[in-house]
Amino acid sequence: MTTGLAILLAGCAPSPAAAPAARSAAAEGFEHIHGLGADAAAGKTFVATHQGVWLIPTDALPASYPARSSAADISEPTQVAGRVLDVMGFTVAAPGLLLASGHPDPEAPSDLAAPNLGLISSADAAETWTPLSLAGKTDFHDLDAVPLSGSALRVYGYDSGNGTLAISDDSGATWSTGETVPMRDLAADPANPDQVFATTADGLVGSGDAGRSFSLVADAPTLFLIDVGDARTGGGLVGIDPEGVVWHQDSAAGPWIRGGRTEGAPVALSYVGGIAPWILAADTRGVVASDDFGASWTELVPAGA
Repeated sequence: MTTGLAILLAGCAPSPAAAPAARSAAAEGFEHIHGLGADAAAGKTFVATHQGVWLIPTDALPASYPARSSAADISEPTQVAGRVLDVMGFTVAAPGLLLASGHPDPEAPSDLAAPNLGLISSADAAETWTPLSLAGKTDFHDLDAVPLSGSALRVYGYDSGNGTLAISDDSGATWSTGETVPMRDLAADPANPDQVFATTADGLVGSGDAGRSFSLVADAPTLFLIDVGDARTGGGLVGIDPEGVVWHQDSAAGPWIRGGRTEGAPVALSYVGGIAPWILAADTRGVVASDDFGASWTELVPAGA
C-alpha cells in the first residue's frame, strides 16, 4: 500500500476549526465534497456534499461542455431546496434521475429515514427525494448506475457498514450481495453492465461478473478515484492517483496514459464526456473541470467560496 493511498483510504480528514459566522453557506457546504455529476439533458452540474446537493455555474466553460449552464440559469453555487442532507453516495443515474445515499439532517425534521437514508432518488434535480429501498438501514458511500435492457438500471452501491458491494438489477428496488472489498471509489461500464471497477489499498480491481468477484487489474497505476469513459474516448478508464496525477486509457483495456494533475489530494472525480473528454474534479482549489485529462483546468467553484 502506498503511504498516500493509505492515508486517503483512512477517511475524511478532521474538519477545520470552527469558522467565523461570516462564512457563507457555500463555504461550509464545500468543505466536504463527496461526489460530482452532470446531467447534460438538463444542463446541470451537481456537487454532493456534507451539506446537501448543490448546483454550480458552468458558464465559464466552452460550449463543448455538455452540461453547460448560462449565467441567466445560475450565477453562484446554490444549495438545492435548502436541504442539508449528508450525501455520501451520489450519481446521475440517467437523464433526469439522481440516486443518493447518506444521512438526513439531524437538526431538522425530515421525511427521509434516519440514521441512514438507504437509496433515495430524485426526478427534479434534487428538489425532492423519494425513498427507494433500505431506508434507515444502509449508508452507501459510493453509487453508480448503468442501463440494462429495457428501462431498468443496474445499480452498484458500496455498503460502508459491512464493506460489501451491493447490486440491484431493478433500478434500486431490491438487492443482492457481491464481494466484500474495502474500496474508495467504484465505477461501472455503461457499455458492459457486468464490468465494474474499484480502487482499493492494494490497487485497481475489476469484476466481469457484476461484482461477485474481483481481481487486480494488471499494469494499472495506483489510483484513488476512477470513472469510465464513453464511446468517444474508446470506453477506457479515467482515474486520479493519490498524488493528483490524472491517468486515462484511449480504449478499454488499453495502455495507461499519464496526463496532468490536480492541486493537492483529490477528493472527487466524474467523467462527463461530450465532444471533448470533459472531467470534473474536486481538489484544494475547489471544483475544477478539464477537457484534456488535467493538462489544463478551469476553476468552477473556488475553495472557501
